Amino acid sequence: MQLQITSLNSGSNGNCYYIGNEREAVLVDAGISCLETERRMKRLGLSMRKVKAIFISHEHSDHIRGVSVIARKYEIPVYITPDTQYHGRLSQERFTAIPFLAYEPVKVGGLTITAFPKWHDASDPHSFIVSYQDINIGVFTDIGAPCEHVIKHFGMCHAAFLETNYDDGLLDKGRYPYYLKQRIRSNHGHLSNEQALSLFMEHKPAFMSHLLLSHLSKDNNNPMLVQNLFRLNAAGTEVVVASRYQETPIYTITNSFTPIKHYKGEQLQLL
Repeated sequence: MQLQITSLNSGSNGNCYYIGNEREAVLVDAGISCLETERRMKRLGLSMRKVKAIFISHEHSDHIRGVSVIARKYEIPVYITPDTQYHGRLSQERFTAIPFLAYEPVKVGGLTITAFPKWHDASDPHSFIVSYQDINIGVFTDIGAPCEHVIKHFGMCHAAFLETNYDDGLLDKGRYPYYLKQRIRSNHGHLSNEQALSLFMEHKPAFMSHLLLSHLSKDNNNPMLVQNLFRLNAAGTEVVVASRYQETPIYTITNSFTPIKHYKGEQLQLL
């Protein structure tokens, strides 16, 4: 059994994550245009016809920008809470909207999607676990602080999209006004590199094969900085930065994982 995952885009300019098995797939958020979503999936050899549902985490524009067109064009149901639909001004859009509740699993073919609450400055924000057989993929972005819901589910994941939004030093020195810096750092803002690293080091399961560092700030983070920080502490997990400009490769996730040992900059397979 296996799941394929990719980040089609990750950042304040748009977020969209693909998770699927050999028959069906879901998108978590649809924050880039339908045309750009199609282009990126085509480059990866993925079919939009395989996508059977879209799950929306919250109403901010970088998570919903493309949802209406995608859902109408491909007749894909959108799982969204009523508060998120209302505050995202999507109530009048002509697509099939299906409400979901935290901790009530949703079946999409062979996939099971479970939502749970998170801390963020939105009306009704949720994170998600996508499961197939005994493989779990987590989507943990737009989180002010790692609450007990996030910690519990992170420890279940064979792979995860984890927010590493900002570096404290770069945010301090950056051009953002004081109120915005405080909003980003608040318990309802975003995860810093250090917060995410602490979650990773303290709660990563031994079987986590891939970690996709997500939702990096263009102004307050540096991809090489955060990738090196996590790779030094990866303990065998493959660490990838999800780009705000292009899709990542497709990663195949299974429930059997042989860790990679990092030594003096090289990767040695542990037999």
